[in-house]
Amino acid sequence: MTDITPDLVLKAYAYGVFPMAKSRGAKDVFWVQPKLRGVLPLDAFHLPRSLRKRLRQGTFTVTIDANFHGVMMGCAESAEGRPDTWINDQIIDLFTDLHQAGLAHSVEVWKDDELAGGLYGLAMGAAFFGESMFSRATDASKVALCHLVGILKQGNFALLDTQFITDHLKRFGAIEISQQDYLAQLSAALTHQGSFDGPLSQRALEAALFSQRSTQTS
Repeated sequence: MTDITPDLVLKAYAYGVFPMAKSRGAKDVFWVQPKLRGVLPLDAFHLPRSLRKRLRQGTFTVTIDANFHGVMMGCAESAEGRPDTWINDQIIDLFTDLHQAGLAHSVEVWKDDELAGGLYGLAMGAAFFGESMFSRATDASKVALCHLVGILKQGNFALLDTQFITDHLKRFGAIEISQQDYLAQLSAALTHQGSFDGPLSQRALEAALFSQRSTQTS
């Protein structure tokens, strides 16, 4: 197993590089730097009307950093349409260490006191690197994403990196940009400091999601 430390991971992310494993059971990881990078512009976030209704129904309870390990294991498990994942034990160990250092965060979505979905990622400066999400109930991961965007906007983050882009993320406004443009945005975001605080009340969440303030910090 390749010796990769949390400090090395942080340095890699600062240069636009991130680790992945070939499969859940893989022993090692490899480094990735996509030529086209997925990002979700925070002020261009699109909230579908049906999901806004879901948020107001109070079907789910949302917490922050309450069960980081549970979220990672949920993201690493196989699911319908996803028989295997890129999250192996080494990635879990690295991000657990980063979480304990206060740099990696999770958003948990609960239904009837059961973990129904969530996401996790890494915060550096005013950049948030979204790693993975999972759902065990309809709309649970979408609710997690809405809360993440609300937290990032309220906390003056400038960049939400989705690494790759999917049809699911496109629905919320995610786009692909060139590696050059991504590195420029990343460099600018790392010169500022965002604040990752939550969870948000329904009123605070809607205020953040529908605000159009600049994501540039002073």
